[in-house]
Amino acid sequence: MNLQNILGPQAASHLRLMGMALLWGASWPSGRMVAQHMPPLAASGLRFVLAAVVLLVWLYAAGGMAGLRHWSPKRWLGMAAAAATGVFGYAACFLSGLQYLPASKAALVITLNPVLTLLLAAWIFRERINRTIALGMALAALGAVLVISHGDPAQLLAGGLGRGELLILGCVACWVSYTLLGRAILAGVDALSTTAVTATIGAVMLLAASLVVEGPQGMAQAFDAGLSAWGALLFLAWGSTALAYAWYFDGVKALGAGAASGYITLVPVIGVACSALWLGEQIDAPMLAGGAMALAGTAVMNWGRRTPRAAAAAAAAR
Repeated sequence: MNLQNILGPQAASHLRLMGMALLWGASWPSGRMVAQHMPPLAASGLRFVLAAVVLLVWLYAAGGMAGLRHWSPKRWLGMAAAAATGVFGYAACFLSGLQYLPASKAALVITLNPVLTLLLAAWIFRERINRTIALGMALAALGAVLVISHGDPAQLLAGGLGRGELLILGCVACWVSYTLLGRAILAGVDALSTTAVTATIGAVMLLAASLVVEGPQGMAQAFDAGLSAWGALLFLAWGSTALAYAWYFDGVKALGAGAASGYITLVPVIGVACSALWLGEQIDAPMLAGGAMALAGTAVMNWGRRTPRAAAAAAAAR
């Protein structure tokens, strides 16, 4: 008897989404463990090779391979651009940043993702931002600034950002670009095909970059890493990438994108908690205050985005 038969379809989907949030939150301390023992580009390349194998098998089993033959050169070019930002750029900045920055702090910096995405969507796609969304954006941005600046925002004006903070901000820039690219040029492509193809293209890019930047010794060093580093890498590949995406897609299909994306708000909280428990990282007062503000701001933004949709649905039902 499977989980859906025991709990019912909706409850099972909510449980899988909670599992997704746990896996994505745990990716931060896992990434920190990998970054301390493997060169970042080699490790990222191996991560996405391992993830792509699972995703391509999943795509084949779902009957999605046949559809790839009918893609136009423009669509493949869009996939390459998405892979360059959402896989290559993000993964390289992710592990490179975690060489210098505690995982708990990095997880909170990522709360800038929805703020910048909405700002750029408003500018490029003319998306409307109401007062509730604007309040949430301001709160989330201020919280992230407190975390990045160690509670002293003035130091940002004096160029006080370290290499780790800059690299994790690179993650934010890459993910925002990937999100907006997806909206602009990947319309009509299902999520599984997009994820499998971009993971595969991104893996090739990462392996090529590793060979150029780190040389053959980079891959040799990755293979020589200990069991704990390889355990963390396998978790990133199969847990935080393949399995988490499967559960996320299931949640979107069963409950809708709005309900599913609400669980992403939990990811930084879980990332901080896992980093403190597994790696013994200290959580200082600026991180607590800034993290609470960033998370509250994200929740307010989500609420502000859902309110107009609910009102429109109610008006249409009359």
